[in-house]
Amino acid sequence: MRSTGRESARAWRLALAPPDWPGHVPGQHLDVRLTAEDGYTAQRSYSIASAPRAGHVELVVERLDDGEVSPYLTDVLVPGDVLELRGPVGGYFVWPGDGGAVQLVAGGSGVVPFLSMLAARRDRGAGGEVRLLYSARTLDDVIGREELERPADGAQVRLTLTRGAPAGWAGLTGRVDGPMLAAHALPAAARPWVLVCGPTGFVEAVARELLALGHDPARVKTERFGATGG
Repeated sequence: MRSTGRESARAWRLALAPPDWPGHVPGQHLDVRLTAEDGYTAQRSYSIASAPRAGHVELVVERLDDGEVSPYLTDVLVPGDVLELRGPVGGYFVWPGDGGAVQLVAGGSGVVPFLSMLAARRDRGAGGEVRLLYSARTLDDVIGREELERPADGAQVRLTLTRGAPAGWAGLTGRVDGPMLAAHALPAAARPWVLVCGPTGFVEAVARELLALGHDPARVKTERFGATGG
């Protein structure tokens, strides 16, 4: 582990340097395994937040107070410590890479794989139109805020806050629903790839509204973050 830093009110970013790391496809994840002195093991999967690059990878870990893994990664781990990793993993929920239009919809820490996708787009240059609609509880809960304030060329980022906005807030408020998607997401007529990531209830509700708006089910991909125990 190379370094760690606070990312939001409840999340930390870990910069890792796995030996012989080949890079990854934006949207993939890593499995992190911890082993206690008595032999007990716990494993959790974390989406990769950084753009593909050999020898370097960044994770964002949201701390769960009753978790088995996240408290160790956020409170105990220090630069120089060694982690047991497996990956990169995943080939379904990844950046389409065909140059077409892409709509990203994130809830909470579900924005993490999209940070990797937007960073990769920034490095490679503009392609088709890209929009991100990101729902967070408060401004302090926003993950990747600095990156999202300077999105990749041609990418539009819209943030909605669900549990209160600061004075002078000019962004959206409220949960992502049909009217919000109709107003701020790419229309079905544009035939975008749509990637939705977040808690299970959020993902299911958003996917249902997207289909109601006429999006092709074959072009809507989802990834759910359920309760794992951290």
